[in-house]
Amino acid sequence: MDFSDPAQRAAFFAVHCDMPREGPGDRASVVRALQLAGPLPARPDVLDLACGPGGQTLDLAELLPGAQITALDGYQPFLHDLEGRARAAGVLDRISIARGDMARLPYPPQSFDLVWCEGAAYIVGFDTALAAWKPLLRPGGVLALTEPVWLKSDPPEPVRACWAEYPAMEDVASARRRAEAHGYQIAGAFVLSDAAWWTNYYGPLETRLEAATARLAGDPVAEAVLAEIRDEIECRRVYPDDYGYLFLVLRA
Repeated sequence: MDFSDPAQRAAFFAVHCDMPREGPGDRASVVRALQLAGPLPARPDVLDLACGPGGQTLDLAELLPGAQITALDGYQPFLHDLEGRARAAGVLDRISIARGDMARLPYPPQSFDLVWCEGAAYIVGFDTALAAWKPLLRPGGVLALTEPVWLKSDPPEPVRACWAEYPAMEDVASARRRAEAHGYQIAGAFVLSDAAWWTNYYGPLETRLEAATARLAGDPVAEAVLAEIRDEIECRRVYPDDYGYLFLVLRA
């Protein structure tokens, strides 16, 4: 999909709205990653990059009750959703919502104890993210991010076609080596469960897709975008053992 095309972009967000999350993940994976991160300061400064509508942002706010969280995303409607959800959860006073580009961050070095990014680092590139975000961490700080990886050495062609937009995708061992090459210590790593793909992401997305299919019928650009989303979901349904998201918890 071409996000520079306004029509394709509009069709994409017609489906990707009112979602609990904008990528695979769940509270259980947030809990596990925080456990791997080890002790944080009593009042940690946290940066949640590409926060989307803020599912994991709210989890972080609840699991780290002393944290001050900066939640950044480039799409204003997601930030509006996050604001409403944070207000309803009673944690808005500890979340600073910022619209911005994670490839051009305005924060000075050593601003955060924890930098978090679920399902989006690959957009700027894994190595780029590892290099660019490390200076934001205070001494002993933690970067927690997810990276798509191959779980088998010979994934079938339909799966490779589904991930053709990310030719840099590698396996678990390679992702770990790349993190270590950037000077990080791996505090822990795990592959997201299949439930983390469906409960808060593909399940709700299928419901949104069904409604959008009827609403956008007859628009060839929109129908092509919806077909691409449908193919992505079907790929996950048929080939869940061939690829996944690796949650890496890295200490600077």
